[in-house]
Amino acid sequence: MIGILGGMGPLATVDFMQKVIEATPAERDQDHVPLIVYSVPQIPDRVGAASAGTDEPLPAMLTGIRTLEQAGVAAIAIACNTAHAWYDQLAASTKVKIIHMAQAVISAAAQNNGPVALMATVGTLQAGIYQGYLEKAGWHALVPQPDVQKVINDAIAAVKLGEIERARVSFDVAGASLLASGADRLLLACTELPVAAKGSIHEARCLDATACLAQDCVAFSCGLDGNAI
Repeated sequence: MIGILGGMGPLATVDFMQKVIEATPAERDQDHVPLIVYSVPQIPDRVGAASAGTDEPLPAMLTGIRTLEQAGVAAIAIACNTAHAWYDQLAASTKVKIIHMAQAVISAAAQNNGPVALMATVGTLQAGIYQGYLEKAGWHALVPQPDVQKVINDAIAAVKLGEIERARVSFDVAGASLLASGADRLLLACTELPVAAKGSIHEARCLDATACLAQDCVAFSCGLDGNAI
């Protein structure tokens, strides 16, 4: 049984759940991965805290981890990239395995032949959640310039507001700029961005961190015998 620390934001959590379902080799209901979802949108803002170097969201996230642990989950996925700024503290608080999203990306796309544009929140970028993993794997990561980052921020904010068409337009603009600057692929390192990218002209060039995390959750849950646990 997989626990999901979610609500950051709510639509992104639903998108992650859908990707777990889509990644599961199921022929009937009973073949699917059992999930327990802790979706609490009232967890304080992660981006502002990560950018400022404070721990404001940590107590609320620790409450979520304890709730999932008490529910008996075998592993936990955090459906928010920026929340991984507190991964070490969260992992240290529980004996339950917490699957790291950046590690899931590297595992899912072990061979990468060109520069990858890191599309994420300012908090994720400043916390360095992905840069170390990408460098260790031999990937060349392109960090957006401030003007492009502003457009990415708008795409993320638009998804949170439910303005999906506006989000897609902003995503297309930012993606075009990053691809023109030399990126081979767009790494969607914010769980709102796959929602914005759906139907985008750049969708085929995207590497979806949410989908990578979902694949790792399915692999963990199914184990070697292919049975969800």
